[in-house]
Amino acid sequence: MSANLINGKVFADNLRSQLSDIVIKLSESHAVQPTLAVVLVGNDPASKVYVKNKIKFTNEVGMKSRHIRLPEDTSEAAIIEHVKDLNKDDEIDGILVQLPLPKHVNSDHVIAEIDPGKDVDGLTETSAGKLVLGAKGLRPCTPTGCVMLAKDALGDLTGKHCVIVGRSILVGKPAALLFLEQNCTVTIAHSRTKNLEEECRRADIIVAAVGRAEMVKSNWIKVGACVIDVGINRVANPDKPGKTKLVGDVDFENAKQVAGSITPVPGGVGPMTISCLLRNTLIAAYQRRSIDLPGALLDV
Repeated sequence: MSANLINGKVFADNLRSQLSDIVIKLSESHAVQPTLAVVLVGNDPASKVYVKNKIKFTNEVGMKSRHIRLPEDTSEAAIIEHVKDLNKDDEIDGILVQLPLPKHVNSDHVIAEIDPGKDVDGLTETSAGKLVLGAKGLRPCTPTGCVMLAKDALGDLTGKHCVIVGRSILVGKPAALLFLEQNCTVTIAHSRTKNLEEECRRADIIVAAVGRAEMVKSNWIKVGACVIDVGINRVANPDKPGKTKLVGDVDFENAKQVAGSITPVPGGVGPMTISCLLRNTLIAAYQRRSIDLPGALLDV
């Protein structure tokens, strides 16, 4: 048996194409061009690449982008002032503060200042509270992408047993709530869960988001299960001495012989994060102006 490969890149490309069509209609009907503001502090190489791609794809779907780049030594207070200025700017629909921030800055303090209506990363306490309550709001991007890919692979998720391996506020906890919204039975597991392997073997869907390279082994996976691998870990490449490669939290090569469907790393969940960010920006543009959302934006 060999699993069906869940191609996150193709799905993300198709999602951005749909978003582009909606952006055109919004512009024609209400003269609105959604705008995403990205705040980058410092010179972290990975963050610079992420921001570059976010700006690129924002422009490609027909939305506007604003890039605020600040020096590494920018104070926490100064960063917060930039966020507050963006909150007050009526042209800005979405605000993203690229993480991680420099060590002298408390990320929680900065995120807390983002207007929840513009919180396109879904990280503020207000956004988290709305997710728990099932109220209308902006959902975290990576967990939303996980649900979309699982639905694409399996169709209706009602009644499926979903095991989330990982309990972070960025992925694990919100993913559990989002799969619960899809009428799954959800188990949140983690590195200290007793009999973790057995918990995973009961799952119809495994979401691996624990941050440990290839931790989830093939014998943890029920035959035919859907495996969503959120992990991005850089490890030594045995085929190229002195070089590294990216792997997920799942032992992909062996797991794909057991799973029914599985995301690769890279090329699985990763591409979905930016597309879901753009989707959130578009949703925010509609909601801020009290315009009814089109059907294509209502479904996760």
